[in-house]
Amino acid sequence: MFLMDRKRAKRWFIAGSVQGVGFRFFVQQKAQELGLSGYARNLSDGRVEVYAVGPVERLSDLAAALHRGPRMAEVRTVEERDEAVEKTSGFGVR
Repeated sequence: MFLMDRKRAKRWFIAGSVQGVGFRFFVQQKAQELGLSGYARNLSDGRVEVYAVGPVERLSDLAAALHRGPRMAEVRTVEERDEAVEKTSGFGVR
């Protein structure tokens, strides 16, 4: 339980030209590099939702990457929320 106490969870909603440009796979690669677990998925309103669990400093690194996105994306807004830590394994694309 000690290790779980050190982990935090964040959820982001990214708006802009973020679907059909490899955004979810970009997030997956970055999250895996950072050792985070969670997922990225497209939403019906055109946004991408990202949920990630890990150390605060690594979540901050992921947040910085979300503001940039992959080369073909155009990120307009990134909404960030603190979330409850859910049991996750690896980082997936949904």
